[in-house]
Amino acid sequence: MDELQRAWEQSAAAWVEWARAPGHDSYWRFHRDLFLELVPPPSGRTLDVGCGEGRLARDLAALGHDVAGVDASPSMLAAARETAPELELHIADAAELPFAGASFGLAVAFMSLQDVDDLSGALREATRVLVPGGRLCLAIVHPLNSAGSFASRTADSPFVIEGSYLGESLTDETFDRDGLAMRFVSRHRPLQTYTELLAANGLLIERLREPELPEAGFNGEHGPRWRRIPLFLHLRALKPG
Repeated sequence: MDELQRAWEQSAAAWVEWARAPGHDSYWRFHRDLFLELVPPPSGRTLDVGCGEGRLARDLAALGHDVAGVDASPSMLAAARETAPELELHIADAAELPFAGASFGLAVAFMSLQDVDDLSGALREATRVLVPGGRLCLAIVHPLNSAGSFASRTADSPFVIEGSYLGESLTDETFDRDGLAMRFVSRHRPLQTYTELLAANGLLIERLREPELPEAGFNGEHGPRWRRIPLFLHLRALKPG
């Protein structure tokens, strides 16, 4: 089991609790709805790459998508199956998908690609299973966000990159909020790493968005400084027909 895969399996129970607490994190407050603006209507099957405990897969199914989800964490998939036994779910590495080529009209990777060990393999596989004319929609931690941090908690705090934005690095942070704690282990990669891999696989970028944090996105002192720096990056790419 690779490094990031192992870390997320170890944190699976904490993530299920964190992800399912109503209104607890950005997914419920604003992130899901902004991402879904880029997702095209159902056309053929939809693949959820790195589906985790299944919250986006469930939401996509409710919107009429014929969803298949994959994740490398057995504990995450067990939680997903328990909550939605009707979903098609597979234990699989994103770089080794258990599907024939041209099986899906849409692939989504919502906040999962920064957590895969083999990004090149994951994007190659996502492209392989798309039909010509299919689309890949992804959301990641914005590479600017993962490269640095604010020097303090004040609204006008400088944002500091102490290492290198251009180099890859491991990020390992634990957050405590409202009685819940979650360890996030991911890999920072510059934006060019993602765009060059999309290009190498023949995918054409249609939309790229840096969604602004709404005023109600975070409460109290957290909001003002995060309205200056993008938290996430959303992208939609086309596999030409």
